Amino acid sequence: MKRRRTIFSLRSGGNKSNRDLWVYNGSKERLEDNIKRHLYFYESEMERLSPDISSFRTRPEQVDYIKKNMRQDKGSCNWADPLPTFAARQHYENFDPERIVWATYRPFFACWFYNSNLLNNRRYQLPSIFPTPGHENRVIQITGTGSSVPFSCLMSDTIPDLELISKGQCHPLYHYEPFDPTKHQGLLDDLEVVDGYVKRDAITDAALADFQAHYADNDITKEGIFYYIYGVLHSPEYRQKYAANLKRDGTRVPYAPDFHAFRQAGESLTELHTGYETVKPYPLVEQSDKLNLDLDEYYHVKKMRFDGKRGEQDFSVIVVNEHLRLTGIPEAAHDYVVNGKSALGWILERFQYTKDKDSGIVNDPNEWSDDPRHIVELIKKVVTVSVETTNIVKSLPAIEA
Repeated sequence: MKRRRTIFSLRSGGNKSNRDLWVYNGSKERLEDNIKRHLYFYESEMERLSPDISSFRTRPEQVDYIKKNMRQDKGSCNWADPLPTFAARQHYENFDPERIVWATYRPFFACWFYNSNLLNNRRYQLPSIFPTPGHENRVIQITGTGSSVPFSCLMSDTIPDLELISKGQCHPLYHYEPFDPTKHQGLLDDLEVVDGYVKRDAITDAALADFQAHYADNDITKEGIFYYIYGVLHSPEYRQKYAANLKRDGTRVPYAPDFHAFRQAGESLTELHTGYETVKPYPLVEQSDKLNLDLDEYYHVKKMRFDGKRGEQDFSVIVVNEHLRLTGIPEAAHDYVVNGKSALGWILERFQYTKDKDSGIVNDPNEWSDDPRHIVELIKKVVTVSVETTNIVKSLPAIEA
């Protein structure tokens, strides 16, 4: 693989909360309740310990005292880092409903997320990639160093979790920095300012020059390079030859003979993977021996599964509940594997009722939409995405001449 200058000027890990149960939920109302409960307990403990904290001279001593003396109530708070350090600093954040944003937690599973420094352990460069919900962006997240999961990648247009793709490293289309009239004075003609932030391309000028020179094509753009990379990352030939290199440095990709074929494939894959909720549902057959007089009850989900016993499963059928089955899932739908599991496998794992024993936190997929059919329709759409992704991948040209 030919070495070249860095393609991306910025990359970032996905969000690492250390308290996923508390900061993610499919129900906005439940998330708000969880966050308020957590913040109230944290503040009360900080106030209780505050008189003693001031008697210690150093921050490490203060943090150590807090860790030894804080009340452990798993139903009210998760004391994972960075909370003890913030408590030592006497730092508190009021609940802010504007911090509740849409995020991508696992492949084809988006949910509500509390976007707070206090309650998230590591945000890396994400505030520069998604500074507010109104600042549009896309990121290619790839398997990171130290992961035992086979290499894969996924495009996201919302804040991604670190484990959306295992130990995921995110490569954005753009990055943002707060507009500073003093710093940026005299440069306005050369800047794109969006709602108080300067918007910059994450693909470097040097990378653009390299691609244009290699292909002798000055019409190649930074955005085109971004989608070209996403297309290349899906190439089975590429993954076989270069995945080990990619895990170490996700910005190193080869010059394939046909740039525009991979760019077009990357654009098509992006529309499928970020717009999966808007694609045409695959025509699966709904089989039931029950009349659907009450739609909420008819489509109610607790835990879905593929039909049959373990080792003898029929992957063409999904058992939605005790009476409803979806049949006619094509084999090609299972060929699309992302982060170690089929896209359908992720739907079955994430869209189930759970209640955490320690915290009492509930995730109930039946609450996540006003449409009782939303889970069944999502399954059909993810089948479409899986089949079309498989077809695009099979049609990719060679990486090398």
